[in-house]
Amino acid sequence: MNRIGLRKEEKAFEARVPIIPEHVKLLRNQHNIVFLVEPNKQRAFSQDEYEKVGATIIPLKGSGAKVIFGIKEMPIGFFERDVVYVFFSHTIKGQKYNMSMLRNILEAGATLIDYERVVDEKGRRLIFFGNWAGMAGISDTFHVLGERLEFEGITPNPFAGMNSTLDLKSLDAVKDEFRSLGKRIIEHGLPKELTPFIVGFAGYGNASRGAQEIFDILPHEVVEPEDLPNLKPKENVLYKCVFKEEHMVKPKDSSAKFNLQDYYKTGKTNYIGAFEGYVQYLSVLMNCIYWSEKYPRLISKDFIRKHWDEDGRKLRAIGDISCDIGGAIEFTIKCTTPGNPAFTYIINEDRAEAGVKGKGPVVMAVDNLPCELPRESSTSFSETLIGFIPAFASADFTVSSFEDLKLPREIKDAVIVYRGELTKNYEYIREYLEEDKIK
Repeated sequence: MNRIGLRKEEKAFEARVPIIPEHVKLLRNQHNIVFLVEPNKQRAFSQDEYEKVGATIIPLKGSGAKVIFGIKEMPIGFFERDVVYVFFSHTIKGQKYNMSMLRNILEAGATLIDYERVVDEKGRRLIFFGNWAGMAGISDTFHVLGERLEFEGITPNPFAGMNSTLDLKSLDAVKDEFRSLGKRIIEHGLPKELTPFIVGFAGYGNASRGAQEIFDILPHEVVEPEDLPNLKPKENVLYKCVFKEEHMVKPKDSSAKFNLQDYYKTGKTNYIGAFEGYVQYLSVLMNCIYWSEKYPRLISKDFIRKHWDEDGRKLRAIGDISCDIGGAIEFTIKCTTPGNPAFTYIINEDRAEAGVKGKGPVVMAVDNLPCELPRESSTSFSETLIGFIPAFASADFTVSSFEDLKLPREIKDAVIVYRGELTKNYEYIREYLEEDKIK
């Protein structure tokens, strides 16, 4: 009997589910899959909704579920031998805060599969929440922007009084909020000291597209990075500028031309950051890029320290949707929560102060943004996942050799740990595990 488990989420505000009740019913009827759902009142979909489609509500440890799906990290001590766990593990960059969890998975003899590594031939993610992160993220960013401008006494402030995504609760409500904002921009205008009011989007993937979808409700014009120095101030129109890799970095060799594949391959070896040259023109930055230590940062602490006191500075808020601590935005030094989505980076003290007050940029750094739109984002995610579930259910995850494991290529490439051993593609993580063990 093929038993699939749905793990409860324990992180505050996390109400998302990997598979919605409607899809549980479909998979049960078409593929005879038995679903075991861990008790939890925090979910956006109730236990009753799962029971009505034939799921059994039961604690998962020791339940006999062969594959357990979740969203966020699972707790140490939960993992069992020869059970498969599928979730966003946040381990592939060697994230220090999850090395203990990864070690527990290895010691337990369990298998770990990460949604983030399920990609097509071109490396594009196939199971994702990214667009929903962008939608929720830009909503929260503009909400805290209004609070920041109010704190500074800058008028007119059409962003004042915007609700947070958590309070809005649905995508329709978010869109209505932005329609109202658009009307206020047209009627009352934008603050002169911030015009031309340019919102920059770093990256063009799922998260960026989601953020842009919401932004595009507002009165705006689209411009290219090379246009920024010559834009004319407009009181009733925002400018949207999307930055690609060739705008974020440049070759160290001034005689060389930017090459995308070479950049992906060599990173900081052949390229240096170039994005800081655009920051002077931006009022708001939405950071939506994938980043690792292999690549240059977008904005460093040293840069923001110098830039903050420059005459004519416009930058007020950064929506760090990617939320890599100390990463592309070096002064993203902590994550925030949906209930308190922003901190101010106090430049002179190199610390974060909750809220929008203080000398430094406001940073929106919620690390689980899609949970602010839980039913809609879960439905979208489940739609990307459902086609892979029969393969999970039918696979024999007890075969001794990983090479003999029968799975679609997309899923097999996402297996980080197989029966207590790192797979070949992820052997590099061992170095991070050893470093963590020493410390």
